[in-house]
Amino acid sequence: MIVPNFLIVSATKQEIQPLLNHFSVQLTGEETLAGSDVVKDLSVIVTGVGMVNTAFVMGKFFNHKFDFIINLGICGTLHSHLKIGEVVNVVSDTICEMGAESPVGFIKYPDLIAGGINYYENKINDEPELLATIKKVKALTVNKVHGIEESIEQIKSLYEADVESMEGAAFLRAADGMGINYLQLRAISNYVENRDKSKWNIALAIKNLNEFAIKLITNYKNI
Repeated sequence: MIVPNFLIVSATKQEIQPLLNHFSVQLTGEETLAGSDVVKDLSVIVTGVGMVNTAFVMGKFFNHKFDFIINLGICGTLHSHLKIGEVVNVVSDTICEMGAESPVGFIKYPDLIAGGINYYENKINDEPELLATIKKVKALTVNKVHGIEESIEQIKSLYEADVESMEGAAFLRAADGMGINYLQLRAISNYVENRDKSKWNIALAIKNLNEFAIKLITNYKNI
């Protein structure tokens, strides 16, 4: 049996620290490819926060090929049907700030007819059974996290999306061509509302995200 090789991509070490501990991955710093001491063919990259950092660091390893590339991170949810701590499968992601302001409102990027796209989807040719146990969601990728009522309502009126992060769309774009399967798993740390970090639960989101990712990798590799 051929053991599939996995690449885990995260913006920060904090978001995947339990996974690093579990699989004995020693990171020497950001922007380097680190391997597991206990699991063959498991590698990790920490890119730094944001779209530019994610795309740049993943681009450094574009000639590497993987069976599964998984983006792990936390996110905010735009809707109350998703709960704090819940792990979700992001199947599509849009760079929502690409576009243009005008006197009559925001013009979304496809309507500018400027070439290229700002919408990306995951690719799963060999779907692990465990993925069926979590919700599929649509995401927005932002440079500026929404935190006031006016901008939140505006973004909800423009896009049908469930969650937002600062890296997701860049990950999907960069992963295209690097892997047979690439997917984005996130856990909800907060509701997207008037910014109040006292209501966030980052620790719970990280715990649940890592437990799910460890189980997924372990089950698929039969380790």
